Amino acid sequence: MKCATSLVPEAAGAVAEIRAQIGPVDGKWVIFFASAAYDPVVLSAAMQQAFPTALTCGCTTAGEIGLGRMTKHSLVAMVVGDELIEEVAVEVVTGISARVDLSVAMGAFEKRFGEPAAKWRHDRYVGLVLIDGLSLAEERINDAIGNVTDVSFIGGSAGDDLAFKATHVFADGRSYGDAAVLVLLKTRHGFGTIKTQSFRPTERVLVATRVNEATREVLEFDGRPAAQVYAEAVGAVDGDIAPFFQNHPVGLMLDGEPYVRSPQQRKGDAMAFYCNIAEGMELTVLEGTSIVDDTRAAIAKANAELGGIAGMINFNCILRTLEIEQRGLTEAYGGLFADIPTVGFSTYGESLIGHINQTATILAFKNA
Repeated sequence: MKCATSLVPEAAGAVAEIRAQIGPVDGKWVIFFASAAYDPVVLSAAMQQAFPTALTCGCTTAGEIGLGRMTKHSLVAMVVGDELIEEVAVEVVTGISARVDLSVAMGAFEKRFGEPAAKWRHDRYVGLVLIDGLSLAEERINDAIGNVTDVSFIGGSAGDDLAFKATHVFADGRSYGDAAVLVLLKTRHGFGTIKTQSFRPTERVLVATRVNEATREVLEFDGRPAAQVYAEAVGAVDGDIAPFFQNHPVGLMLDGEPYVRSPQQRKGDAMAFYCNIAEGMELTVLEGTSIVDDTRAAIAKANAELGGIAGMINFNCILRTLEIEQRGLTEAYGGLFADIPTVGFSTYGESLIGHINQTATILAFKNA
């Protein structure tokens, strides 16, 4: 495994620098994350040309993580070979905003790996999913994956540097919009998944009694206007709830762990969220803790459980990144990944057993 980072501002030059940093290693699989400032068509084609014997995939971002740094307007890449993976396959699912059908992709995986999805070993197989971050299809894609296999699929939604105009996913030298890239890995030594969010639950629980799932809006909590109930829960005495969004999202509690749903904006008496909330869902109001300390602890725990981590792929929510920047913690957070080969990006949403926000979902490859 090798990682590289380039700040060269044009695609061909950035890819050339990545190729030079990696050296003669080709690997089986190359995953890369890139600023939306690069021409997506040129970038994806150049990455495949630079690593002609590998499967390549990636997406655009709202910030990058590589070589122990958080960067912007950059390209980061990881090359993985036989030392960590026995086999890899990449499939693209298009037209996801209108319809999600994974049958062709999953069928291709079964054919490539020579066994049905039901027989994929949970300790050896792991999936990744990269999704057009403006498609509003994350819930449907994660649900569709869960309907086929219990193997963990971890990933994130592509960004576009907070322009919210167009995001892209990449596979095999091509660039796609309104699409998702699915990757299935058969690991050689095993892996771990890390989910870390810097929140603890409060005692306040809200029930979403009226929602518009298509627009990710909650119209009512506890049978009353959603914005009013939320304001009371977080102590927004003047009704100005936006300043509370970052440190007081809500979470679906599963086995004592919050799966975060982040408020996006107030819409009159309603509230729009960054991911879906189903009618009848019970949500706990959360309060913020320390992103750097919590992430450090999560990595240390995974490192101990795995007996060493060979490398990581970090899907870090853009809302976490914005908080890290606001608190002047960019260097401290990036430094958490200085000792373990890591690439990652700031996402428009994270995937792990569903679609979540304000979370880092991390794939950790186990050492031999």
